[in-house]
Amino acid sequence: MSAADFSIHNLPFGIFDAGSGPRAGVAIGNQIVDLAEGAARGDFLSLDLPDLSVFSQPTLNSFIALGKLHWRAVRERVSSLIQAGEAVLVEQSAAKMLLPVEIGDYVDFYSSEEHATNLGKMFRDPANPLLSNWKHLPVGYHGRTSSIITSGENIRRPRGQINPTNQNPEFAPTRQLDFELEMGFIVGKTTPLGSSVSVEDAEDCIFGMVLLNDWSARDIQRWEYVPLGPFLGKSFATSMSPWIVTLDALEPFRVDGPRQNPVPLPYLQSRGARNFDIQLEVLLQPPQEREPKLISRTNFRRMYWNMSQQLAHLTSNGTNIRVGDLCGSGTISGQTPDSFGSMLEICWGGTKPLTFSSGAIRTFLDDGDTVLMRAYSEREDIRIGFGELKTTILPAS
Repeated sequence: MSAADFSIHNLPFGIFDAGSGPRAGVAIGNQIVDLAEGAARGDFLSLDLPDLSVFSQPTLNSFIALGKLHWRAVRERVSSLIQAGEAVLVEQSAAKMLLPVEIGDYVDFYSSEEHATNLGKMFRDPANPLLSNWKHLPVGYHGRTSSIITSGENIRRPRGQINPTNQNPEFAPTRQLDFELEMGFIVGKTTPLGSSVSVEDAEDCIFGMVLLNDWSARDIQRWEYVPLGPFLGKSFATSMSPWIVTLDALEPFRVDGPRQNPVPLPYLQSRGARNFDIQLEVLLQPPQEREPKLISRTNFRRMYWNMSQQLAHLTSNGTNIRVGDLCGSGTISGQTPDSFGSMLEICWGGTKPLTFSSGAIRTFLDDGDTVLMRAYSEREDIRIGFGELKTTILPAS
């Protein structure tokens, strides 16, 4: 993790424990502003917050529920405290980072055209890789929240039914464990059942963004997904970075998304720059290697369906959203092999292995491998980073 990720321009929110129990904090350099301690000594009295106890909770949900005006006010107050040298600081090295929100619901989308095209070429029709609905709506599915973890929490290789011979299935550890490079956003507003969120209002319902690794057991998923889609091949783990970067911090990095053709239906039509220029990297370190190897570099800016469209579509049938809900972008891939967002694509279904300096060879992930993801936006003297998302693969139990 680079201290430069957490500059005065960023100030992301998270939950940490440095020995006094879980509490809210803001990252600055290699330190954390202790919001609970700051509230106790009166740092936020001038803001007229309705409840100062939100900083002493084990999640950010209560703070987020205060609303966008209060998020901004606290972030601006923290900035002034830091610049005046008056903030209560804790070393990040002395703190354990926790999952920042209680996640009630999790939706994973499928919004990178390059990724969807790659999978369509591999498994369907190379001449017509996208399914007929893909450019008309943001495809997604509902995932499991109990297995969402944060950086530094390792995962065990999952077991499940696999059927490599297309005859009789077997129950075994996955042989095709994979990462999926994603970004996600945290819902910042609760809406009533029967209502919907428009594209124009969607960003008012987004607290901020995180880096995601939505793990996949490709062989389990391939056997089970017909006809209802992802299940055990996805639900065993999703890793999420511990710091939530606000949209206010990302404002200088707004960009236009790809031109959408055909034009979406009216409820999905998006105006203005609603994509963000966020650089993404994946590094892989087999246990034989001393250092991780960069295996992919891509960018979030090319996502075909933006976050506003995703949230508008999610709620278009009247489903309600709640503070703390998580929405994943789906795997983010670029146009060249060095920018693909999964091992499945990088190694093209196992036909193009990765080779490491130690002689290790990979087509999918082995036990002991460590996957490291990074995300940041950078322009001139402004850098907005998400820190690291790091996970090691443990053997099946």
